[in-house]
Amino acid sequence: MKINTAEFMKSSARISECPDPIKNEFAFIGRSNVGKSSLINMLVQRKDLAKTSGRPGKTQLINHFEINEQWYLVDLPGYGYAKTSKTKRAEFQKMITNYIKNRENLINTFVLVDSRHDPQKIDLEFMQWCGMEGIPFSIVFTKIDKLGSSALMKQIAHYKKKLLLQWEALPPVFMTSAEGKSGREEVLRYIDELNASISPQMYGK
Repeated sequence: MKINTAEFMKSSARISECPDPIKNEFAFIGRSNVGKSSLINMLVQRKDLAKTSGRPGKTQLINHFEINEQWYLVDLPGYGYAKTSKTKRAEFQKMITNYIKNRENLINTFVLVDSRHDPQKIDLEFMQWCGMEGIPFSIVFTKIDKLGSSALMKQIAHYKKKLLLQWEALPPVFMTSAEGKSGREEVLRYIDELNASISPQMYGK
């Protein structure tokens, strides 16, 4: 897939404020500071389309970006940021849950996982919730350039083994590096395939 245009559309605090659901949509979510914004910028080959920050919890709204004037890429708030107040965390949780469960044009949710860390309870629970709700999702391992090849393969195998304790089969898995530009073609090819197989006219049926 060739990305010709990538434009910020709007930030929304609730699903009712999001752009009209008339184009296929792909969301990116994960724990705070997992590298969502950096990955989005790498995918569209723009340095500053999605705002990045060294401070966890920077993304606090549902951010829509229109790609090739044909589909949306969505940057969701990170979950599990401990320094956020309980009230704020509850607000984020409600916003994310409502969006993922009720956004009819959401085709796939990419769940980002830091490849350097062992399986985290909060990630596993979120993926389990997606499965129970019947929400299509994929796993994206980020920051793979921070590990050697052997260590990376060992870490991925450990993660898959952990997941298979709860799942009969794994969802699609991608390995990426925003710095090294790894995984870009694989993720975009998958989005392209989904766009080709799901027409916006199918929404609500």
